[in-house]
Amino acid sequence: MSQTLPRLDEPALLRSIAPVVEMSATEVPRESEARGSRFPTPSGQSGQNSSFPLVELAIPVYNEEHALEVNVCRLRSYLDESFPFQTTVRIVDNASTDGTWAVATRLAATLPGVTAMRLDEKGKGRAVRAAWSTSSAQVVAYMDVDLSTHLGALLPLVAPLLSGHSDVAIGSRLAPGAHVLRGVRREVVSRGYHLLLRLALRNQFSDATCGFKAARRETAEMLLPLVSDEHWFFDTELLVLAERNGFRIHEVPVDWIDDADSRVKVRTVARGDLRGIARLMHSRATGQERQTSSNGSKNLPHARQGTRYAGVGVVSTVAYLVIFLVLRGDLGMYAANVAALALSTVGNTIAHARFTFGPRGGLRMRQAAIAGGTSFVTAIALTSLALIAEELLGAASSVTEALAILLGTVVAGFVELVMLRASAYRIHTQHARRESRPDHLASPGLIS
Repeated sequence: MSQTLPRLDEPALLRSIAPVVEMSATEVPRESEARGSRFPTPSGQSGQNSSFPLVELAIPVYNEEHALEVNVCRLRSYLDESFPFQTTVRIVDNASTDGTWAVATRLAATLPGVTAMRLDEKGKGRAVRAAWSTSSAQVVAYMDVDLSTHLGALLPLVAPLLSGHSDVAIGSRLAPGAHVLRGVRREVVSRGYHLLLRLALRNQFSDATCGFKAARRETAEMLLPLVSDEHWFFDTELLVLAERNGFRIHEVPVDWIDDADSRVKVRTVARGDLRGIARLMHSRATGQERQTSSNGSKNLPHARQGTRYAGVGVVSTVAYLVIFLVLRGDLGMYAANVAALALSTVGNTIAHARFTFGPRGGLRMRQAAIAGGTSFVTAIALTSLALIAEELLGAASSVTEALAILLGTVVAGFVELVMLRASAYRIHTQHARRESRPDHLASPGLIS
């Protein structure tokens, strides 16, 4: 027997976000007009050009001529009668081969609050990307055309985004409180996929594939350029990157009834998902995971930083070994160790300050010298203890000496990395605080 969620306290929810929504409703049209051509109308789009809505809801479709009209009319009716915010429905036809586009254009021409756009290539992710990247709404969302998700979950989905509490919101069929009706095969596949996803990528969100998601527009603008997939794995990749970049993800437990007429090819989707998971695992393992900066520009800080740090570490270790072997005969094992560590640490510190964490990271030579000095002391202590233990145990040999040295330098390198990153992070947060302060506080010597 189908169950429904407890009735939401909608008046209380609306009261909590009313001040934000009231401000947004008056500011969005003026702001959008000022932006002008920044949000161009995409080619192939038709529909009425009304004022910019607070929410835009995309409906990706492929060969849905039979279900499209009745479900869009049902959705539009719900929005007009029960949803408190101005919302536009955008039908996104991604290369349908039946009469879907004809139905979409007719709805856009006759039904207020509905627009339509057509893409020449298939791909659910491509459709969502096209709709979100050209929207001027404060919140962008999408849902499946079959309306498997109960529409009562739409307000809880967008409310934390409009209030500024969260950056991304998702419907979840696996969260406590969700009520789901679907076949055994779909249930097993879904739970198995999310278990694999959590084991492989250690994500915290519960449901990556529910076709019911929303984001603040500025969040979407930062995340969309980072997502590579254009098909079914788009949702998962978007959420993984959102989580890894520190965006807040809000989950809404939903009532969900699976579409018995779904034409999704489970095997094809599963293969694509497995390839996508493997790609994200490889990116994370090699330090090439895509990240976004606070101003929305794309960069790969961990990839470049990790590669440079490893390169400097290898060079300095080789330099240490060469110096140690050259000096060992004249100075002895312990003195040669100290001298080799001192020389290699100086070079290592300068290289990290100039190439690994600076100048873009803002790290100064003083912070690098402190980290290098701590690393030097750590390396001296560990390698000396290891060499003493080796000698006392009578196991001295060139092999054991090398192992003792490598152990000490690896641990010291880790200590240095932690300190350098901590220093770089402290500088970054101090700079961010200065930028966020009002001008009269950031520059007390100026008179306005």
